[in-house]
Amino acid sequence: MLQEFIAQNYLIIQNNVVGNLVVWDGNTNVWTPPVGSIAVVQATTPAIVWQPVIVDNVLTDWQLGQEIGQGNIGFTWNGTEAVTNLPKPSI
Repeated sequence: MLQEFIAQNYLIIQNNVVGNLVVWDGNTNVWTPPVGSIAVVQATTPAIVWQPVIVDNVLTDWQLGQEIGQGNIGFTWNGTEAVTNLPKPSI
């Protein structure tokens, strides 16, 4: 039976940093991530990102929280999650 490969976004992680974001179908017979790196599917990978704190329909602060599929280039990798490298936004 032939395996079906579907193209999707992958985070390429090397030295615990997301160094690239590639569209790939996961077929290692056609392409492989760089030596020493790992590739994780962006859409299913947890990420720690800044989330707004809303009180009475007013933005009062920002806090870090987990969202699935929000990892991006420059984020650090803690072994299970991509963690934002961006500073806390201003209100």
